[in-house]
Amino acid sequence: MSQTITPRIRALMLLFMAVAGVLLAGAAPASAHAALTGSDPQQGAVVDKAPAQVSLTFSEQVALSDNSLRVLDPKGNRVDAGKPSGVSGTTYAVRLRSGLPDGTYTVAYQVVSADSHPVGGAYTFSIGAPSKTTAAVGDQTAGGGIVGGLYGLGRYVSYAGFVVLAGGAAFVLACWQRGSGVRAVQRLVVSGWVALTAATLALLLLRGSYTTSGKIGDVFDLALLGQVLQTRTGAALVSRLLLLAAAALFVAVLFGEYQKRTDDEKRDLTFGLAIGGTVVAVGLAASWAMSEHASTGLQPGIAMPVDVVHLLAVAAWLGGLVALLVALYRAPSETPVETAAVRRFSRVAFGSVLALVATGTYQSWRQVGSWSALTDTRYGQLLLVKVGLVALMVGVAWTSRRWTGRLAQTAAAKAPAKARAKVAATTGKNPGPDAKAGTGKTGAGKAEAGKAGGDKAKPGEKPAKGEAARRAAQLARQQAAVDAARQKRLRDADPHRFGLRRSVLMEAGVAVVLLAVTTVLTQTEPGRTETEARTATSSPSSSSSGVGAVTLDMPFDTGGKDGKGVVRIDIDPARVGGNELHIFSLGPNGRLRDITELKIAFTLAAKDLGPLPVNPEYVTTGHWVASGVQIPMAGDWQVAVTVRTSDIDQVTVTKNAQIG
Repeated sequence: MSQTITPRIRALMLLFMAVAGVLLAGAAPASAHAALTGSDPQQGAVVDKAPAQVSLTFSEQVALSDNSLRVLDPKGNRVDAGKPSGVSGTTYAVRLRSGLPDGTYTVAYQVVSADSHPVGGAYTFSIGAPSKTTAAVGDQTAGGGIVGGLYGLGRYVSYAGFVVLAGGAAFVLACWQRGSGVRAVQRLVVSGWVALTAATLALLLLRGSYTTSGKIGDVFDLALLGQVLQTRTGAALVSRLLLLAAAALFVAVLFGEYQKRTDDEKRDLTFGLAIGGTVVAVGLAASWAMSEHASTGLQPGIAMPVDVVHLLAVAAWLGGLVALLVALYRAPSETPVETAAVRRFSRVAFGSVLALVATGTYQSWRQVGSWSALTDTRYGQLLLVKVGLVALMVGVAWTSRRWTGRLAQTAAAKAPAKARAKVAATTGKNPGPDAKAGTGKTGAGKAEAGKAGGDKAKPGEKPAKGEAARRAAQLARQQAAVDAARQKRLRDADPHRFGLRRSVLMEAGVAVVLLAVTTVLTQTEPGRTETEARTATSSPSSSSSGVGAVTLDMPFDTGGKDGKGVVRIDIDPARVGGNELHIFSLGPNGRLRDITELKIAFTLAAKDLGPLPVNPEYVTTGHWVASGVQIPMAGDWQVAVTVRTSDIDQVTVTKNAQIG
């Protein structure tokens, strides 16, 4: 049977890693949780004279480094002077050199949001008149590349390690105290501690490169490590390492001194371990809450304790589930997991689900903010997937609970028969086959002992005596193996226990996927932040962006991959005669991005004019310019934009603008 068990456990672990790889690979390279909501000069603006500084406003406070804000001239040379600094609230600025010539300038920013995630992007503005630019900002890849992938994997492993460590230990203390002496359970909890410790050390080393250059060579840069230690995230990781030292002592006592005590002696030690373990688990959970989503935004004073409770409930449910799975499959036949232990875990899991529903509802309201954000943002979509997985797990858990009830009924029915057999064996009445076999074995043992004694009495027969001892030891091992195999067959023959093991295995498989989705969710920009950023950076359908200027925001959806976005057109001065068009392609997150093809045409239906095609010139990422666009007469012009995002995915969107 062990040969069939091991592949199942191995398959579960492969699923664990495969889902992690797929989901982490599908995550955005830089998961921005702060968003750019304003700038001065504005993106695409044309100013008469060079500004003294460039300022950016974000949706929340961010952390700056020396190269967080860069301004590049049309040739790609830096023209910013000095270090960037905070101006007020969430606005940050960097001064520019004096005497800048006319042309198009690129502003590149790279900061760290309050919830520890890197934020990067770029936009352009022009002095005097737009020009071609060769500025490149691709040398900064914070949050992406190999380092970004390793950092995401480290986060996943750290969550998994915490769940196994805290949940497995809680399962032993609260549900199955005999499990402290089971080697498979010991290895499980210790592996959780090792995984969490290794992942935390890796995250601490990767953090500097993850939030700056994104280069693998900067992972061991001591200067970057020193900067990380001065941040809130660095302090949280160091605190986690210190708490893991205390957790190591807890694990040593749990699987050392504790499992040697009798049931009566365990009571006081159980209370002490429960208090100490709870303190350590709360501290470990707080190391996430103090540096991620819960620490910023709405109601952080409430959100952080709620996040701690949420993480502890996840650990108690998922970690205990993994421990139960190991106990059902790997516990030795002499110490099988009792039905009472399964029922106790069922109650713990039910309480954990209630806590998850309560805390998850609050977190969803806080991070999503509106019903539309559930479907229009990536965070909302992932949240819906997570809710579906939780519902699926609850359904499977209900099946496990039914198997547990049947197992308990079977155990209760067998108890009287076992009691009668014990009484009969004690009084010597109606001895069973085992008693006879035991008597026979005892007699054989005595005969063997007598033979051994006879051999000992004869001098010169030491080899025969040694051979007899080896043969007796071999027979004892064979008999023990036969007895263990028989007990295992009897245990596995129980259909209720078999059904319980299969349902728990299915539940654990869903838990693997759920944990992976949760990890990606923590790296995704919250729906509330994304929606607020869109609102702050978008303009009305036809609004003034300057004297006589018109700005049009035109959402599109080509239906293909990455087919959603917004085309923003600035028409300046929106009058009869020559006009200048600045066209920007924005992704769903409000950032500039390139598309395969862009076409524009003007039509004045009232005068049967048009369509008048416009061929804009590509300037930089997500930015096109068309100069000298002639509008022959005033009127309500229809602006048609054709967007192509791939060889076959194309759509045309229209909007009217009053010109002249």
